[in-house]
Amino acid sequence: MKKRLSVLVIDEDRGRAALVEQALRDQGYDVLARLDTTDHLADRVEELKPDMIIVDLDSPDRDVLENMAILNQSSPRPVVMFAEQGDQPTIEKAIRAGVSAYIVDGLEHHRMKAILDVAAARFREFQALRSELADAKNELADRKIVERAKGLVMKHNRCSEEQAFKAMRKMAMDQQKPLNDIAKNIISVLELVS
Repeated sequence: MKKRLSVLVIDEDRGRAALVEQALRDQGYDVLARLDTTDHLADRVEELKPDMIIVDLDSPDRDVLENMAILNQSSPRPVVMFAEQGDQPTIEKAIRAGVSAYIVDGLEHHRMKAILDVAAARFREFQALRSELADAKNELADRKIVERAKGLVMKHNRCSEEQAFKAMRKMAMDQQKPLNDIAKNIISVLELVS
């Protein structure tokens, strides 16, 4: 049996929020809570651990977008924002703050499941891209460390690049450590000696 997705609803209008919550329940979602504001949102999300967040408001202000950005850094989740108004700069700011889907002209209950499914898929894709980027940055940083260590070994031992690399690789195998760790140790030692 498929797990029901849990949702946190944020809406300052209690009547509108009640309609949203009922529509979510009717479509098989668990509504964990409703908040009036995005203040301390990251803390509340950490406490409640919803699968998804729905924000329904007239227009997001600077504070709402800042709270979304903090949430996106600390505990990213798919966020669907329904708003009555949406100029291009506001939409772009919302997307940069981590909003997965920004829907203008309010919420139509019969379209909710499709919108949430698309937002969740878009969020997963974005998270995968973010992870790939972080991996690529780490790999580049590791390569820079190895290249720097290799240069120091070449200078210190007056040897070729190939000889320096072979020596580093042999040291890594002998010590059963990653090449990057060996490179860091070499840099530490040879910079002290220099």
